[in-house]
Amino acid sequence: MKTENTEKAKPFRLVKYFSLSSLVVIFLGTIVLSVVNTHLARRMQRQKSEAYARVLAENLNHQVFMQFVIPVTIKFGKIQLRNPDQFERMDKVVRSTFHSFDVQMVNIYDLDNTVSYSYNKKIIGLQNIGGTGYLNAVAGQLTSKVIERGNFIEILFGFPKESLILTFAPIRAEKPLSTLSGPVLGVVEIVQDLSNEYQSIFRFQILVIGTITVVMGFIFIVMLFFVKHGEGVIQKRAYEKLKLEEKLSHAKHLASLGEMTAGISHEIRNPLGIIKSSAEHLRKKMAALDPSNKIPDIILEESIRLNNIITDFLNYAKPKNPQRSLCRIEKILEKNLTYLEPQIEEQNIIVKKYYSDDLPEIMVDGDMLYQAFLNILINAMQSMPRGGEIQIEVNSTPDAVIIICEDEGEGISMGNIHKIWDPFFTTKEMGTGLGLGIVKNIIESHGGTIDIRNNHPLRGTKVTVELPI
Repeated sequence: MKTENTEKAKPFRLVKYFSLSSLVVIFLGTIVLSVVNTHLARRMQRQKSEAYARVLAENLNHQVFMQFVIPVTIKFGKIQLRNPDQFERMDKVVRSTFHSFDVQMVNIYDLDNTVSYSYNKKIIGLQNIGGTGYLNAVAGQLTSKVIERGNFIEILFGFPKESLILTFAPIRAEKPLSTLSGPVLGVVEIVQDLSNEYQSIFRFQILVIGTITVVMGFIFIVMLFFVKHGEGVIQKRAYEKLKLEEKLSHAKHLASLGEMTAGISHEIRNPLGIIKSSAEHLRKKMAALDPSNKIPDIILEESIRLNNIITDFLNYAKPKNPQRSLCRIEKILEKNLTYLEPQIEEQNIIVKKYYSDDLPEIMVDGDMLYQAFLNILINAMQSMPRGGEIQIEVNSTPDAVIIICEDEGEGISMGNIHKIWDPFFTTKEMGTGLGLGIVKNIIESHGGTIDIRNNHPLRGTKVTVELPI
């Protein structure tokens, strides 16, 4: 049975694992796509900055040539930025050109790779610091490179503390009425700070990943809820199926037992009736001939006991349908106690009764419930051979009448508590093990329930019966 349920649950498990793995793959793929988009955005930002630097370099080239090179050459005969007047004039030209533009640093090199002008006066006069960018610019090529500063983790995940783009461009002599195609006069290095732009891109990336995480987390929780719900439904259906199969097996067992007992009772009861009547006739004759002879009495007693056993078999295997009529439970119980009164007095048993006021009448088979309560009370009495107290309580709810019977006997051992409903299980020497089964069949045929448990921490057994109104 367990193997069958496992096989039926496999397709659902495959769907569950496929759904969860698909969710993980989608989440990871989305993160990868976000990272790729971030790198593309950084690349586009770099290209934009390079184009921006190119325009700035061309504008600076024009302004320097027109407002510095020509006037200074005319006035001084040659260019010498060590001259304070020339340096001040160059500084005004550069700063006015880049005024309101986002430029962090400007360096101008001569053809000997010496810094002739810079925002940072400390590096003026330094040689050979231009590197490859300077050499390419001298050759007439505009080049750019990005410098990132920060620790390994910051650079790896794309949020360095500082990001700079260095652009080297040649400064050319301008020909009248033409583009910048004259000889290279020097090199300008323009440094732009991209830290804010890269940080904005990184924050957008974090926002995207955070949004994805929240959405995927919500989807995961919803999926997990449905998966748990589906597993619960499967387990519930498996449990219900197991119960149905147990009931079906029990019903088949009862059907077989009913057919068997019907045949046996038919074959036994006729000769048993003959034996009983013969024993009664023999007892009458022996009373006149030999009054001390007890054999006829023994035959008659055992015939009655055998007839009771056959009756129990028939009642358990083929329970009758209730013939319902309006009855009061307290009156049925009083009838039981009246019948058992001689035994109750003989065993020194005290019966305490608690009946609620206004108990309703219910549609039941009085004779069947009489038999059921009689078995319950007899079991309670047999559990107290040296006397004790039996407490009977009857109350009602809007939907049911509840009957509780408690005794002070030894109770049921833990090893037997789960076997009390099994047919033919008994701890009594003369019992058939069908009494409680018959009681349960009667209660359930009325749509009710019966529960038997040890009355802990007190001694004894507590029987609870609920009958629907």
